Amino acid sequence: MAAVAGALARPVRIDGIRPDQRERLGDLLARAALGLLFVLLSINLVHDFLQTRRVTGLLLLVGEALVVVLIVFRRPARQVDRTTTARVVTTVSLLGPPLLRAGAESALLPDLVTASVSCVGLLIVIAAKLTLGRSFGLVPANRGVVVSGPYGFMRHPIYFGYLISHAAFLAAHPTLMNVALVVVGDAALMWRALLEERTLLGDEQYRAYSERVAWHVVPGVF
Repeated sequence: MAAVAGALARPVRIDGIRPDQRERLGDLLARAALGLLFVLLSINLVHDFLQTRRVTGLLLLVGEALVVVLIVFRRPARQVDRTTTARVVTTVSLLGPPLLRAGAESALLPDLVTASVSCVGLLIVIAAKLTLGRSFGLVPANRGVVVSGPYGFMRHPIYFGYLISHAAFLAAHPTLMNVALVVVGDAALMWRALLEERTLLGDEQYRAYSERVAWHVVPGVF
């Protein structure tokens, strides 16, 4: 009986791979895919800068580079949302920005304007990520509650900075593909914010924080 109980307690292997190994493999593949998309985005935006000297795309690239760096150094999560919905929403929100492309189309606004707006978004992202530190993650999870800095004004300041940067890039490179990527990707980003909050609401400290800070992403709007 003891042997049977021990066997049942062990993780079940599927196709020779334990669930924990499968999860680590999936995480590794996700990081590799993001890394590849970032490289392709870098090639496109650097080439565009060398051809046109427009810096708006480079500012977007800096923001995406921060994502890659913080993913590597993130701390383990206390609680993770492993539902299919969370995984799909996270994937869609992450794929949008790296798939954006600069081209020869006419910008809606001068580069000085779009670069300035993008810089504001980037500064918000940097400030929020420095405040968040190793608590940054991808899939909705609890890696510790942060309530200082930009988080005193909104629950997801990083996403707010993303929205500003994406809007600036779209004004600089208004193609139909970029419009579709921004609309779908940022809609998924808002959904991801709500999923993260659903996970964090299990933490008493976060519940108290959410009572003090009402706005999710955009102060006065959402």
